[in-house]
Amino acid sequence: MRTHPALLFVALAATAAPAVARKTASDTSAVVVTRLSFVQFEDLEFGTMLAGPTGGTVVVSPFGVRTGTGGVTLAGGTVQAARFAGYGFPNQFVSISVNANTQTMARAGGTETMNYGTFIIGSTPTAPLTTTPRTFRIASATGFFSFPVGATLNVAANQKPGYYSDTFTITLNYQ
Repeated sequence: MRTHPALLFVALAATAAPAVARKTASDTSAVVVTRLSFVQFEDLEFGTMLAGPTGGTVVVSPFGVRTGTGGVTLAGGTVQAARFAGYGFPNQFVSISVNANTQTMARAGGTETMNYGTFIIGSTPTAPLTTTPRTFRIASATGFFSFPVGATLNVAANQKPGYYSDTFTITLNYQ
């Protein structure tokens, strides 16, 4: 649905300039939903990492916990699971799926890529989310529900530094 940032390398330069008060802009938004609607309100973000001489993975759990394996060193940045919300009827069933089991992020300004997938939905208990629809029951008395989605990023040995991004689509069908 939206672009999901993966890597972001930022260089900061210090200058000896006097402090100046400036206006800052802030995004402001609101979403009004109706029954049988579905919205995304947070992107999946893997954060910043360093690629080593061996490949590895970065996993963001549905609860926003990030872990790394192999030659990947985690280096901060914004890390979060994607979050979605819907509004149906109490005890109604919904089926949820992802558009592809494996997705590919591309580096801005280059041709390098990284694959990600192994989507996990933060249900109780957590469950894999694939192209095969998975059915859940809306348990809330109001019909409102939300769920996070995490995934696994595959980082190649000596992956070229840069900002990688892609989009993935979650499909929800009210039954």
